[in-house]
Amino acid sequence: MRFFKIISVIIVIMVGAYAASMYYFVDDSKNFQIEKEIDYPVDKVFPQFNNLQNFTRWNNFFKSSQSIDIDYYTPYEGQGSSISYVDPKNDTDGEMFIRYENPNKTLKYQLFEDRNENPTLVDVKFKAVSAEKTKITWYVHTPKLSVLRRVENFWTEDRFAENITKSMVNLKNVLGNKVEKDNQMAAIKYDSLMVENEESKMLLGINVSTSNKKDALYRNIAMNYNKVYNFVTMDLGKKDDEFGYPILITDADNYKDKEVSYFLGIPLSKKIGVSDNNFNFRSVNASQNYVMYYRGTYEGRVKAILQLIQKAKKDEMRFGDIRQTFIERPVEGQEVNMKLSLSVFK
Repeated sequence: MRFFKIISVIIVIMVGAYAASMYYFVDDSKNFQIEKEIDYPVDKVFPQFNNLQNFTRWNNFFKSSQSIDIDYYTPYEGQGSSISYVDPKNDTDGEMFIRYENPNKTLKYQLFEDRNENPTLVDVKFKAVSAEKTKITWYVHTPKLSVLRRVENFWTEDRFAENITKSMVNLKNVLGNKVEKDNQMAAIKYDSLMVENEESKMLLGINVSTSNKKDALYRNIAMNYNKVYNFVTMDLGKKDDEFGYPILITDADNYKDKEVSYFLGIPLSKKIGVSDNNFNFRSVNASQNYVMYYRGTYEGRVKAILQLIQKAKKDEMRFGDIRQTFIERPVEGQEVNMKLSLSVFK
């Protein structure tokens, strides 16, 4: 019995010492700021923060969990917008609000976590460093903690900083795909032959061999595009602004063959693990291309392909595959809107 009394006294002393040290030497809340820069203009960056549907797609806290369930409330962007979330696997829930908005300059968030009545306050400032670069600064004020929980303040800033670092990588990938799509749409000049230098890409897709009879090829392309799109969005959980336009790669002159073999894939930012053997990755090297944008029937693309091949022969250039980038998704029975790229080299 005496032994247990001694142990009890020691525990009381230790708890008292811990509580005293927390009370006198550790603040009940924490204030800190984090700065990051991203190579995109502020008018592209800000909508990713003030629209909470965009925000949850790249913010690591929400994106990293497969079990989180999020509800969005109107208005869906700007001051007054909000979300609630529940993550049963990680045993957490909360609510997030945008309390103030100054477009392209400031946002003020409130985050209530795990039924805590006191919110975490996050002010985010946006500054255009240049026409193509934005500085983002987070000013964070954490809620007051009880004496026994103040030890959490030792790692709060590190945890927040780690989340922002991972989130910025995700944001860069999202904006990269979005800006690339916007730039491609703005640069379209139909039926004009151009020369472009294309960067390398990583595509996730499928290899296909099919008939080249009238309409059969395009029906097959539309069907297989749906397979790839559904796999990327449903199985891999990717959103439309996280990947690029679908690309079909095939021999430049196989339009006259009875059987056509092609690879149809969707560009992703990096290679990831895929369990379904029907899908595989294909890397596309950087290249110089002769390019034409084409809108019309799929069969009508042949005329544009012939123009690219004739141009390559005239310039005494060798050529490789033809890449068909679908600016609008291929749909059976509808015209195509595509970019035709013939890789050329000496």
